[in-house]
Amino acid sequence: MANTILEARQLTKSYAIGERQVCILNAVSLTIAAGEFIVIAGSSGSGKTTLLSLLSGLDRPTSGQIFMAGQEITNLSEDQLAPMRNQEIGFVFQAFHLVPSLNAMENIMFPAELNRDPQAASMATELLTRTGLWNRRHNLPHQLSGGEKQRVAICRALINRPKIVFADEPTGNLDSENGTAILALLMELHLERETTLVLATHSAAIASQAHRIIHLQDGHLADGPFKGYAA
Repeated sequence: MANTILEARQLTKSYAIGERQVCILNAVSLTIAAGEFIVIAGSSGSGKTTLLSLLSGLDRPTSGQIFMAGQEITNLSEDQLAPMRNQEIGFVFQAFHLVPSLNAMENIMFPAELNRDPQAASMATELLTRTGLWNRRHNLPHQLSGGEKQRVAICRALINRPKIVFADEPTGNLDSENGTAILALLMELHLERETTLVLATHSAAIASQAHRIIHLQDGHLADGPFKGYAA
């Protein structure tokens, strides 16, 4: 795990609200090694989601630099970022973000089909079977439970075998039983595929399973142990 796959240097993100500048992240620097499970921890409003969005190329910093596998991605155009986000990165969101008009299998296949991958159907079949969703493959998102939707989202994130998976509070909309199952699935697939996993959470129980915890407080890297926050 010595090879650095992701590096942030002095990341700052601020927004203008009227005449006032609000700083969401302030000079955050970090490195993540290939194959690590990293938790970005902190209370609501601490900057977790903003940091995840910047590291994954979904948003741009006000200042600072981001390097992925040694390549600076900070100033890449949308046309340059799009194939990287589809092929090198997987996303799992709290709100699932499934395409409502596509069934479970079609949602999972979608990123691979964008790559014109002839193995899209067979890879989706493997993931559906592995995650216990094969019998739900023809169901649309509104016909799935919350736990099933999140499993579909995880399969979709993994179908292109990305180097890094970003997960933003992936158990936040689930009950404790489904949340535990989803976390176990993410961990199992992370270990099996040696994928780097970067997960944002306010949960000390989830954070305790990570290789390292990056603790944010009011947009800064915080000192001291992370004890978790109430949901």
